[in-house]
Amino acid sequence: MTTRTATVIIGRNEGARLVACLASVPQGMGDVVYVDSGSTDGSIAAAQAAGACVIPLDMSQPFTAARARNAGITALKTPHDYIQFIDGDCTLDPEWVPKAHKFLTNQPDVAVVCGRRRERFPSHSMYNRLCDFEWNTPVGETKACGGDALMRLEALNAVGGFNPSLIAGEEPELCVRLRAAGWRVWRLDAEMTLHDAAITRFGQFWQRAKRSGHAFAEGTVMHGDPPERHGVEQTRRALVWGAGLPLGIVAMTLIFGPSAFALALVYPLQVVRLAMRDGGTRPAWERSLLLTIGKFAEARGALSYHMRRLRGRQAELIEYK
Repeated sequence: MTTRTATVIIGRNEGARLVACLASVPQGMGDVVYVDSGSTDGSIAAAQAAGACVIPLDMSQPFTAARARNAGITALKTPHDYIQFIDGDCTLDPEWVPKAHKFLTNQPDVAVVCGRRRERFPSHSMYNRLCDFEWNTPVGETKACGGDALMRLEALNAVGGFNPSLIAGEEPELCVRLRAAGWRVWRLDAEMTLHDAAITRFGQFWQRAKRSGHAFAEGTVMHGDPPERHGVEQTRRALVWGAGLPLGIVAMTLIFGPSAFALALVYPLQVVRLAMRDGGTRPAWERSLLLTIGKFAEARGALSYHMRRLRGRQAELIEYK
């Protein structure tokens, strides 16, 4: 019964997107909790009007999505078996919760189930199209989920919920701990949510990639040892392409002269290689260009994380909206 399934929505200044998100929650669900992180656009009033339990997050502490989701769990007023987590800029597919609920009920060793998250407006920018591509993950048992997922409350409680100190990558990190505890994570072949990324400027894309680099590096520090090696390969690629190669090219140019700068051709060649691997279509060329450029931002995010860690400083939120 979906009455035993709660909904936890997190957001800030999502406006009409939040209204649509709340309206997409199926009738007959259990508690609906909206955790607000300092909105000034009427989001709180909109959530209250929709009948949600509103939790204003204590902003005297640094905000993280993980802390907001934990606050949503704590705010549940009645016992529940499952929680549907969703970001306030997303809407649920009408058939998602019943399908996911049935799957978790029939698979008692699965802690997390997710489906296909799609970008609402892929035609608005190549950055939105990249998001939509990244969210098209393989179906079946998997290692991690994103911010939208149906989770088993028993499993969440068993591992202590989300890590509130993480500014990014909190869902994959949670899944690492769940799998280490014997639970499984599953991706269904089913529509789950529509997401309005609203990334229309290069600066937004850069910040998003930088945040990913931070998450990769922190994940490596936390769970990078074998056999998990969480974030290790992503961090290695970011540092090689976004920091190591550029420094090497500069050094070679200083030693051998301007002709050595021709080594920088490795980057356009990488764009060509990635585009042709994916079929050579226009979207493939867009993705290959952005993925190659994004390595510089990821490297910056990874290096910034390590610099802050060495100095003992707390990470600051990296936002792209």
